[in-house]
Amino acid sequence: MAKQFWLMKSEPSVYSIDDMERDGVTSWEGVRNYSARNNMRAMKVGDEALLYHSATNPPGVAGLVRVVKGAYPDHHAFDPNHQYFDPKSSPEEPRWDMVDVEFVERFPRIVTLHEIKANPAFDDMVLVKRGRLSVQPVRREEFDRIVRMGREG
Repeated sequence: MAKQFWLMKSEPSVYSIDDMERDGVTSWEGVRNYSARNNMRAMKVGDEALLYHSATNPPGVAGLVRVVKGAYPDHHAFDPNHQYFDPKSSPEEPRWDMVDVEFVERFPRIVTLHEIKANPAFDDMVLVKRGRLSVQPVRREEFDRIVRMGREG
């Protein structure tokens, strides 16, 4: 199967490109939206994702990560003392998944949402059309263009 490309959102106050670079590898947990979960279930080892900082000023793409482990049950959903607990999820019938990603690159600059929305090349991008989705597919052309923009410094 061909490599796929994604965008994964995180609030930098929760988990930022700085955290990703420091940790090297992390579990992408806590996704509680079925569309985003289904996107994670479609992720394969080697897929790449744009790491997007949301709920900040300005929001935008900060760098790149790579999937190093495909979807598996998000065990935090089973822990009643965890913020991501879901009483309807169990080890026997898990509702939520997570993937593991590794740090690839920090861009010299953030590619802002404003820049993306202002560029007609991104008019059909999921980020522009359905912006709130926390894990979303990205077409290869969109991915490559954003990577070039981020590397321009």
